[in-house]
Amino acid sequence: MSWIVLVISGVLEAVWATALGKSDGLSRLGPSVVFFTALAASMAGLAYAMRELPVGTSYAVWVGIGAVLTVLYAMATGGEPVSVLKVVFLAAIVGGVIGLKLIH
Repeated sequence: MSWIVLVISGVLEAVWATALGKSDGLSRLGPSVVFFTALAASMAGLAYAMRELPVGTSYAVWVGIGAVLTVLYAMATGGEPVSVLKVVFLAAIVGGVIGLKLIH
């Protein structure tokens, strides 16, 4: 169950990171509410997962999922350019996350 919660928390990290960018310095109400809500849920999920999983592994997986999804969303919406090397390096992060799961 901890791994499932950790993955969901990583997805929520991408949500709050994206919402923070859209909030214009927390000056727009809608994205700011999404930011704070997703941030709280993401941190709570990370804390829950850390009760059973090592801190380093939990944090690396959480950040990796959040970072990859944030960049993929930005590329899909035109906010960030797509390049072959960027996709390769994102795949390396995904591979690292999977590797951490396999060795745990």
